[in-house]
Amino acid sequence: MPPATGRATARSWLIWSAAVTVYLLAVFHRTSFGVAGLQAAERFGVGAAALGTFTVLQVGVYAAMQIPTGVLVDRYGPRRVLTVAVLILGAGQILLGVAHSYGLGLLARGVLGLGDALTFVSVLRLVAAHFPGRQYALLTSFTAAVGYIGNLAATVPLSLVLDSAGWTPTFLAVGALTVLYTLVVTLRVRDVPAGVEVPARAAVRPRELAHQVAEAWRTPGTRLGFWVHFSTMFAPNALTLLWGVPWLVQGQGQSKATASALLTVFVFGSMAGGPLLGGLIGRRPSLRMPLVGGYIGGAALLWAVLLSWPGQVPVALLVPAFAFLALGGPASMIGFALARDYNPLSRVGTATGVVNVGGFVATTIAALAVGVLLQWTGGSFRLSLLAIVAILAFGTSRLLVWWRRTRTHLFLAEARGEELPVRITRRRWDAALPETPIVAA
Repeated sequence: MPPATGRATARSWLIWSAAVTVYLLAVFHRTSFGVAGLQAAERFGVGAAALGTFTVLQVGVYAAMQIPTGVLVDRYGPRRVLTVAVLILGAGQILLGVAHSYGLGLLARGVLGLGDALTFVSVLRLVAAHFPGRQYALLTSFTAAVGYIGNLAATVPLSLVLDSAGWTPTFLAVGALTVLYTLVVTLRVRDVPAGVEVPARAAVRPRELAHQVAEAWRTPGTRLGFWVHFSTMFAPNALTLLWGVPWLVQGQGQSKATASALLTVFVFGSMAGGPLLGGLIGRRPSLRMPLVGGYIGGAALLWAVLLSWPGQVPVALLVPAFAFLALGGPASMIGFALARDYNPLSRVGTATGVVNVGGFVATTIAALAVGVLLQWTGGSFRLSLLAIVAILAFGTSRLLVWWRRTRTHLFLAEARGEELPVRITRRRWDAALPETPIVAA
């Protein structure tokens, strides 16, 4: 529960700082393959489709673990889950450092995906416990912004270290340092504010768990959050996690150093946009969906320009294009705000996990589809990246469906005299009110 005073204490900020560093480490490990992709292809002797499988496996494990992570956090508390996450992340990176076979490399990235999956929901659960509700959107954006520092470290700095120290020493060192951070989590992170009794955690019964997940999924606001997350974050993820450097180097003729530097635009754009967007929607929740719509429309236009540009796309265009696309990460945080607003506190963790699945499912599909199309087209990035446009169109169509149904759900709640998280005005495109709420497709 949030602090009784309605204000976060200095201790709460210290706890958040210790916890969010785990998320920073997770994002670093997650995105490290973005600049190591070419070395990985040489080290493991694989082509584009097999290289894409690394990201597909890692992100697939992440997505599959989001709902179980919410359950684990509710059952054992975020402190324990974060401690395990740090150990798993370190072990995965150490395993990757010593791997020479394709199979062992895949296993290492799968382990990293598991550790990564345990972090973000745990940090958001700590935010919900230590900070008042009105700060939730802002702290969620701050959390994402700190994560992008890990993304930044996984671009030019990691590329330079890999080139100088080599594969094995680099990944062994970062893995060992990650394991050592377990001490900080154990000593500094606490599940509840000082003076608040730790809630009793009953054993989770499979039937009750299935019911809770089903209830979260049937809630229109959760489903809307899922499709917001699906549609906004996958494209920048697909570029920074895997295909950005290969596209810029092999498809656009840029040097590897220039390509790595261009990927930092995603990081700085997200770091700057996250807190600004979080603060804005915290003050004006009614702007959430218009902002999502504006981003998706702008992203569609930019992809049309980038993929139809004759010849090499100039850096002067790539920089602002990447800066705008980078806002997909901050925009995806709106999905978590929707999950929090439309679910009871006892179900927020589960709903957050459900929403977090969306973007990573889309990322998994995009990473695999681009790799397969590159193989089929003989390395044509112009054709292969059309997969991103197709996924964006599909996600947008589902988002529009659930936006309309969520509005109907709100009008029904208003008619019953219930308190609404957001006040909305009825428009001509809104459906006629049914006699019972719409809760499923």
